[in-house]
Amino acid sequence: MKLSPLYGSGVSCGFPSPADDHKEAALSLDQHLITSPAATFLARANGDSMQNLGIFDRDLLVVDRSLTPVHGDVVVVALDGQLTCKVLDRQQGRLLSANDKYAPIPIWEGQELIVEGVVKASVRYHRSC
Repeated sequence: MKLSPLYGSGVSCGFPSPADDHKEAALSLDQHLITSPAATFLARANGDSMQNLGIFDRDLLVVDRSLTPVHGDVVVVALDGQLTCKVLDRQQGRLLSANDKYAPIPIWEGQELIVEGVVKASVRYHRSC
């Protein structure tokens, strides 16, 4: 991946500061987002069920298969053959949406559920390419 300059003092979302002309070392998004390349895949989010956690329709999900999912993780799972992105509720044995419009999904004994990976990050496009 091509390295891009990283602005050391951050980018103002208010009025620009003349002190912000300073650049730091180059930044590789691969290094920040992908720590286990062989175990990482990208997936496109579809729908609005995770919007209260900042995952919106068409966002790009960075999913790491090398991480062990724990209670409260955002995960991509294959549930009865369908891929979905949800919050893992290990304590009550269910999958949760991050939108009150959607009910929790109970995980039943014998149900086919495969955790494909833990969502480490999401990328949002602000302009269609």
